[in-house]
Amino acid sequence: MHDPDPFVAKVPGIDYGILDSLLGYAVRRAQIRLYEDFIPSLAPWGITPPRFSAMVIVSRNPGLKLTQLARIMGIARSGSVSLVDAIEALGYIQRLPMPGDRRAFGLALTAKGEADLVAISAAVQAHDARMAQALTPEERTVLRGLLTRLSEAQP
Repeated sequence: MHDPDPFVAKVPGIDYGILDSLLGYAVRRAQIRLYEDFIPSLAPWGITPPRFSAMVIVSRNPGLKLTQLARIMGIARSGSVSLVDAIEALGYIQRLPMPGDRRAFGLALTAKGEADLVAISAAVQAHDARMAQALTPEERTVLRGLLTRLSEAQP
């Protein structure tokens, strides 16, 4: 289900002024383009980028608490509750009692979540390859490295 008016990175005849010189604006425009392909690619599973990230993190770190997931993903705890609720409704994640703490729950993928994550990951990798095809392998490596440095930089 594609939008009848797809995103246009640069509309001809429009003066973007200072926006063209801003790194954040360029990153956001690229993100829009990436999301435009990601969403329909993962629609069969009802997976969004945050849901995919959460599933991967939980799959690699079973028993993680909601507060830990929120911190890892850079979202509010309330946002992680909503995120996990949505993934749980899809049958992909479950809350498990934490030994020694009756108030806390650990997160784990369900058997369905583990099985579907294999196909979901393959679809994400195909999406990523499709979106990166304009770049050489070396450029992809440099871009990932630069974006990582930006994300880790202290203001």
